[in-house]
Amino acid sequence: MPKKALVILAEGFEEIEAVTPIDLLKRAGVDVTTAGVGNTKIKGARVQITVLTDKKIEDVSKDFDAVILPGGMPGASNLAASKAVNEIVQDANTNGKIIAAICAAPAVVLTPLGILKNKTATCFPGMEKQFDKTTLFKEEPVVIDGNIITSRGAGTAYAFALTIVEKLVGKDIAQKVKKETVAG
Repeated sequence: MPKKALVILAEGFEEIEAVTPIDLLKRAGVDVTTAGVGNTKIKGARVQITVLTDKKIEDVSKDFDAVILPGGMPGASNLAASKAVNEIVQDANTNGKIIAAICAAPAVVLTPLGILKNKTATCFPGMEKQFDKTTLFKEEPVVIDGNIITSRGAGTAYAFALTIVEKLVGKDIAQKVKKETVAG
């Protein structure tokens, strides 16, 4: 049975940070579901690409192995304002599922939920000021601490996505995807 990942999009998401994990996870054979906050047509922040998600967040089951939270503003704030998103993220953390957040999402979504307490994490430059005082900030492209994967921003989206692939389905498949996408 393939691993399952949930990518949650909210109005104002950073397109690269959403589409890159969706693409690489699908290439790795992961069953990816996209869910929209408030709608199934979600507009991005930068180039305002509209993505049609598979479901609304309220219609998603909790049957997944990873939840992915793209950043972007106001996308990350819109994720954080969603009760359904908060419940899914808290449930995933309680059950040791992978929670992957990039750009502003670690600070804006995970910090208020207490997910990053006593953890090592990274985020978009400057957003670390919103981290809990117990969160150790690292200025690295991708940081893994237990079930939590965090990343810096659009420029680290590929490394972020490959890290999620590796954590979900293994290093061999991640290397295969990397080779197939001519990433080295």
